[in-house]
Amino acid sequence: MSTISKKTSYDQVSVEYLVQGSGTPILFLPSLGRGQADFDELTLLMVQKGFKVIRPHPRGIGASQGPITGITLKDLAADVAAVIKAEGHSQCIIAGHALGNFIARMTATLYPELIQGIALLAGSPGKTPSGDPSIPPDVLVSVSQSGNLALSDAERITHLNKAFFAPGNDCHSWLQGWYPETKKMQWEAWHATPIDSFFKAGNAPVLDLQAELDTVVPRQYTHYLKSELGERVTVTVIPNAGHALIPEQPEAVCEALTNWALSL
Repeated sequence: MSTISKKTSYDQVSVEYLVQGSGTPILFLPSLGRGQADFDELTLLMVQKGFKVIRPHPRGIGASQGPITGITLKDLAADVAAVIKAEGHSQCIIAGHALGNFIARMTATLYPELIQGIALLAGSPGKTPSGDPSIPPDVLVSVSQSGNLALSDAERITHLNKAFFAPGNDCHSWLQGWYPETKKMQWEAWHATPIDSFFKAGNAPVLDLQAELDTVVPRQYTHYLKSELGERVTVTVIPNAGHALIPEQPEAVCEALTNWALSL
């Protein structure tokens, strides 16, 4: 199964992206500081289901380049929109993992005409009914430190198990695959963007694909997005998965994405 590498540019930005398969287009956005390799196995499964999978590299990864300071999630959403337009699709499904869910929701907010639906893969709602932090502060520390390459493997494994992987699931694959400059850029863009500017995700249908044992998205908040957005939101829970989700349960994620996409 061939993977085609393509590139599109606008203003001061160039985005490299990978394309595999044919059929209904679905675009994957990775987690904070991580690259498209996280979707390698899931991509093969989705292509077998009849999807065209589009995977843009975030700025700072591969040949994707652009300003990495003084930006917001609006800039990163513009990168996504540029790729959809370059592929000539009138509409596309976007599946955003973890932080990628915020970029997906911003894209749906700014470019609703391009979006068939968005899937939030282990995605935090971004805020809570009480106004408390949506991500527990101690877990957020482990999210950050999991990709801190200055720490020992043992220390990072502790953080990975706390923030990303369900008990018993092997976290060692995530000792690699971190991009510190991209992570810093995305972290700053996220914190520079008001949650209410993308919370509602435009008017797109939403799949809230939750991980049963996700410590980043505590179970007490898992119905908040649907309670706010109503029948636009379909909630599906993947058992035996943490916030990493994709490497933990790729077959279950593929099945849920496929079933939802066929319903659109």
